[in-house]
Amino acid sequence: MRRPSTWATKISQSVDKESVDMKMKLFAAAVAALAAGGAYAQSSVTLYGVVDAGIEYQNHQANASGSHDVVRLNSGNMSGSRWGLRGVEDLGGGLKGVFVLESGFSVDTGTMGQGNRLFGRQAFVGVQSNYGTLTLGRHQTPFYDFGLAFDPMAIASNYSITAQAPEFQARADNSLKYIGKFGGLTGSLLYSQGTNTGAGAPSAANLPYGGNAGEVPGNYKLGRAYTASLIYAAGPFSFGAIYDETNQGINVAGLTDAKIRRASAAGTYAFGPAKVFAGYRWAKALDGAVLPGAVAIGQANNSSTSNLYWLGLGYQLTPAFSLTGAAYYQDFRNSGADPWSFVASADYAFSKRTDVYLNVAYAKNKDGSTLGVSSSGTNAAGTSAGFGGSGFGTTNGSANQFGAVVGVRHKF
Repeated sequence: MRRPSTWATKISQSVDKESVDMKMKLFAAAVAALAAGGAYAQSSVTLYGVVDAGIEYQNHQANASGSHDVVRLNSGNMSGSRWGLRGVEDLGGGLKGVFVLESGFSVDTGTMGQGNRLFGRQAFVGVQSNYGTLTLGRHQTPFYDFGLAFDPMAIASNYSITAQAPEFQARADNSLKYIGKFGGLTGSLLYSQGTNTGAGAPSAANLPYGGNAGEVPGNYKLGRAYTASLIYAAGPFSFGAIYDETNQGINVAGLTDAKIRRASAAGTYAFGPAKVFAGYRWAKALDGAVLPGAVAIGQANNSSTSNLYWLGLGYQLTPAFSLTGAAYYQDFRNSGADPWSFVASADYAFSKRTDVYLNVAYAKNKDGSTLGVSSSGTNAAGTSAGFGGSGFGTTNGSANQFGAVVGVRHKF
């Protein structure tokens, strides 16, 4: 028998060696991939968002030349348009690392929201366990969460309780927030040493949540805020209470401790396809602070108190079609300028992600009150937004206002 040549033997051995090496490399790569997959299975990052746009009509819109009707394309009528990243990592022993980065934007212009911030809606990082969640960064305040639970309109960006009381849609910079859930009871705490340090100089446009003040050496009170809330839910019933104190961050002589105190109690009851809402909010401005709505009636430089009451009803006609109605009344102490606002909404869901809506609202003013149906209008100076992010200042004194918007919203 002929024996294979030496060069043929060497080639065969080389091929066998390369084959073994390749198999070992593939095996090592597979093991590494499985190990990495096991590690990544313990963590996740979710992309989410809302895109909301509609066409709105308002009458008696204030601007520099008087009071006029307006038709416009508006972003974020039912829900603020946004995109965000939500991450969680299992650290073992019931402990998790969490973060949220959420950016608001305007669909009609493509610009960033919340004062042109990259992550103006939320930006925080922290830890979560069976005892609750503790995070650091820029947060929705507990008042925001309270409004989501107890405002019939779920603090819709336009046409909701926020026109009369913008604290229900407030956020806080430089804050620590704790949320703990124990059975049907949810408790929330927030502390901030500078609630709105990116909003520019203090003015009617960015009060009541501070201006460019906070974390100032030698003046720890500027922009400071703290809030505590409790919400209890059992079956068809829920009830909540909240207290908040915020320094307005006015860094001028004699006003370093200007602050607003607020407290609210509210409840809901669901029966069949219907849900009833009721609530009360007390607010008091101290030491030169300003309540939205008090500016136009001569109380801008005085301590002022207001009481806000609301009632609402939601009704789910079909799994896809719902109706909501709400009424809000605010009583400013020692003044007859006590406005009403009324809202009605119809919403039809094509799917879990896409719906269309029609909202109408009416603001009734007297004795110099300037409440508009939303905060998205212009004031008498012709600049955008009402006082402190409210609807106050968006109509001329005592003028009533009607508004309507039809739009579409998509969630992802």
